[in-house]
Amino acid sequence: MILYSYWRSTTSYRVRAALNLKGLSYTQRPVDLVAGEQRTDAYTALNPGQGVPALELDDGTVLTQSLSILDYLDATYPEPPLLPSDPLLRARVLAAAHTVALDIHPVNNLRVVAHLKTAHNANQDQAQDWMRHWMAEGFSALEALLPDRATFAFTDTPGLADLCIVAQCYNAHRWGLPLTPYPKTARIEAACLATPAIKAAAPEAQPDAS
Repeated sequence: MILYSYWRSTTSYRVRAALNLKGLSYTQRPVDLVAGEQRTDAYTALNPGQGVPALELDDGTVLTQSLSILDYLDATYPEPPLLPSDPLLRARVLAAAHTVALDIHPVNNLRVVAHLKTAHNANQDQAQDWMRHWMAEGFSALEALLPDRATFAFTDTPGLADLCIVAQCYNAHRWGLPLTPYPKTARIEAACLATPAIKAAAPEAQPDAS
């Protein structure tokens, strides 16, 4: 498999972590979002959404969107599972994961910041305020959804919610949002980063990190 990713992309981080947890072999093809490589004709043909990640399977099939990629991986390589089998617990895990992936991330990524700067003349401080505001809103909601546990979000092993959370925590540190008001979230990040497969997926460990 070939994973098209960018080292700082939180969505790519989720998929790298899942691939590592499931012990799957893959090759990374960096896509430099800052340089605009996602907008080239060649990459647009691969992923019309011009985002990362994209996962090219061994037969040439290309999957896009991190949540759909994670769903495919969990269905095809079920061990270890990213979602629990119990329907109620599964719904709670999905709610937490979606709070990050569908509430925080869409207004908290590179293309949004670029548009704020170019179309609305936002400066770097204003862009940082935007990022922090929406992360704080999302993390506050997330804290209320998380149970009091010793390690991972809902189960004794990392799952879908944990992968979304640890990746978004990286973005929080990058943009200067303290996690002190969100102790459950911070605990989950620590548990994830103590897991070698997830630590190896972290942005600073990637071949295109700069």
